[in-house]
Amino acid sequence: MKKTALSFIAILTLGSVASNATTLYQDENGQVFTQAGANRSVIKSDTPIFAKASKLKFSGVTYIGYVYDDYKSDTKTVNYKKDTSDFEIRRAYLQLKAYLLNDPKSYFRVTYDVHNDNGSMDVRAKYAYLYLNNIYQNTGVEIGLAHRPWHDYEEHNAWLYRSVSKILIEDKKSGPDLSNSADFGVMFKTRTQYFDADYGIFRGEGYHSSGNNGTGLSFEWRATAHILGTSSHHHPEKHTYWDASFYGQYNKDHKTVKVGNINETQDLIFGGLHTVYNQPNFLVSAQYVYSKDTSDIAKTISKQAGSGYSVNGEYRLGSVKEYSVLARYDTWKPKATDKKNKSYILGSAWTMNANVSWVANVIVTDNEAGSAKEKENGTQYMVTAEVKF
Repeated sequence: MKKTALSFIAILTLGSVASNATTLYQDENGQVFTQAGANRSVIKSDTPIFAKASKLKFSGVTYIGYVYDDYKSDTKTVNYKKDTSDFEIRRAYLQLKAYLLNDPKSYFRVTYDVHNDNGSMDVRAKYAYLYLNNIYQNTGVEIGLAHRPWHDYEEHNAWLYRSVSKILIEDKKSGPDLSNSADFGVMFKTRTQYFDADYGIFRGEGYHSSGNNGTGLSFEWRATAHILGTSSHHHPEKHTYWDASFYGQYNKDHKTVKVGNINETQDLIFGGLHTVYNQPNFLVSAQYVYSKDTSDIAKTISKQAGSGYSVNGEYRLGSVKEYSVLARYDTWKPKATDKKNKSYILGSAWTMNANVSWVANVIVTDNEAGSAKEKENGTQYMVTAEVKF
């Protein structure tokens, strides 16, 4: 892991122990302890460690996994991909919230994302925003590198296994890869018992893009009706809820497409309808997505323009619903090729406690012959430990 991540962890550790007036000890090998012992000496420091925030809150999530990819191609054609197996840190998020204002619900948040970038573990900022609560009735605002309206909702209320697969609009192997989960901009968050809405203006290219493409911005939204009046504070293993949502974005100057000597600017526009019904014993969810671009030449080559849908379900067992079986089906049909991309997920999960859970699953990718993503076809076997604190 890069030095930036190690330094950040060290700062968190020292800051937390110092804030509680904890004495640190060091042995002859340089190892640090919080209790006295044989061959341990007190670490003395003339530099006080303090925070100007009234309260700091640290948390983290890590996906530790093993994966085996059994690709369908068995001859060395243009679409050939060699079978692979690997142990991996699929994702690791380290988060700090600093409560800087008198309002206990307003804060500054920064989240670091440790991810695999072509075989090396890199660190990048996932979120870095100021959240101001209740700027007007039932509405707050995120300013900076903020959430986008849809992803967080679906991953907390409908598809609960981000460690296994991204949601449909973010999926690259068989989905359209329309949007990722964070971007630079301003997002408003309205919360009531029967209705939620997230909406804002963003750069449009996402948090890990190299930069803005032209002068265009992206207007993005989610509007959710809580049909049973249970608001958005759902705990799937405990609550019953039924939600219906409309979401999407109008992304101006999303890409510049070149065919021959001609360049055209693409405006990416998409919208989705989604519903989820949950009881403590089970969950069912479904959505439909339609997207288009406005470039004349892009329509013949675009992998993002098209339509598709996703359905998923989960059945929970045990006294505290610690065991689950899960399934999901996605299909996406790009207009450019008119060939369907499809994937199936089957798996089971075990929640050890509030901090550790396990998932074992298979993902079958079955894109039609002639699809631009046909080379991804095959079966992926996965085992994952989800660790959070």
